[in-house]
Amino acid sequence: MTAQAPISGEIERGGGTWRFAANQPLRLDSGATLAPLEVAYETYGKLNAGKTNAVLVCHALTGDQHLASNHPITGKPGWWDLYVGPGRPLDPARHFIICTNVVGGCMGTTGPASTDPRSGAAYGLTFPVITIADMVRAQAMLIEAMGIETLFAAVGGSMGGMQVLQWAADYPEKLFSAVCIAAAARHSAQNIAFHEVGRQAIMADPNWCGGAYLAAGLRPDKGLAVARMAAHITYLSESALQRKFGRELQRDGLSWGFDADFQVESYLRHQGASFVDRFDANSYLYITRALDYFDLAGQHGGVLANAFQRARHVKFCVLSFSSDWLYPTSESRDVVRALNGAGCRASFAEIETDKGHDAFFLDDPQLHQTLHGFLAAQAQARGLG
Repeated sequence: MTAQAPISGEIERGGGTWRFAANQPLRLDSGATLAPLEVAYETYGKLNAGKTNAVLVCHALTGDQHLASNHPITGKPGWWDLYVGPGRPLDPARHFIICTNVVGGCMGTTGPASTDPRSGAAYGLTFPVITIADMVRAQAMLIEAMGIETLFAAVGGSMGGMQVLQWAADYPEKLFSAVCIAAAARHSAQNIAFHEVGRQAIMADPNWCGGAYLAAGLRPDKGLAVARMAAHITYLSESALQRKFGRELQRDGLSWGFDADFQVESYLRHQGASFVDRFDANSYLYITRALDYFDLAGQHGGVLANAFQRARHVKFCVLSFSSDWLYPTSESRDVVRALNGAGCRASFAEIETDKGHDAFFLDDPQLHQTLHGFLAAQAQARGLG
């Protein structure tokens, strides 16, 4: 494990890479194992004497462990720094906040760009296919290694919300409360279709080299950029796109060609170009496949309520956004009904916004208020003060 200096006097930051020995393999749903396993993580705040104030924050598809600190590649603020800090829903003065890079990722946790100890080269496509459950299993290994018996809360949005649900299904005894934001209990056919478009864009790039682009000294940047552009459309709502861009042109008049005439075209191209600087193409393939395989009911005899039978002591908060068409409110309601059917205590709120799926990254007053209220109530129930 390596340590990092604090962010500032207000937020104590730690973390690094936790290395599990070869005799501590991560056993995957596919039947394969990963060893040695490395898990990159960051922490904020201090673990209290009773080790009862730990909060695990699970990131979305293209996120990483840099929750509330500047990204080392882009220099941009942490992806959820609006919700982590003094007086915010996740307050390092009260919580010990942990965020890991998921297995299959590309920011320090073992993934397809990591070195395969058997060959001495990058795994590439020899990396085994992973699932959301595998990601959670690696997180559980880290939490146990830290000596934390029970998390005060697991919190996540989008793919992070799916990890939270998987935590409740697989490790309910290690969970006091859970917050699932803008997620679903399985991936829809539409979402699988969008992911397949992205994967095919990457694999069609000549620089992909059958997944061995690192050995060839190449990067399939064009294919990865197109994949990001297609996915980014799903993160926004039509009204948000219309309000922000409409049919506004980049310059006076049309180019009468195929340059970015419209502002929305330029925006998507920028999103694609900036994404390739911080993300690995093979990681994108593996993580999107993990999302596509996610089906919590399918893991429990086709009945979603069965997934939560052992989680009746866990307090749940499920949140959705009214304009989210990637993981619509109806799918969050399905989760709540399953929780109620299993006898779990669950609160639910649909947040009115026209900003689409990515609203959970933005500074939304209702999201702030709901998160703060739920976590404060659970802290009181937990005896955290």
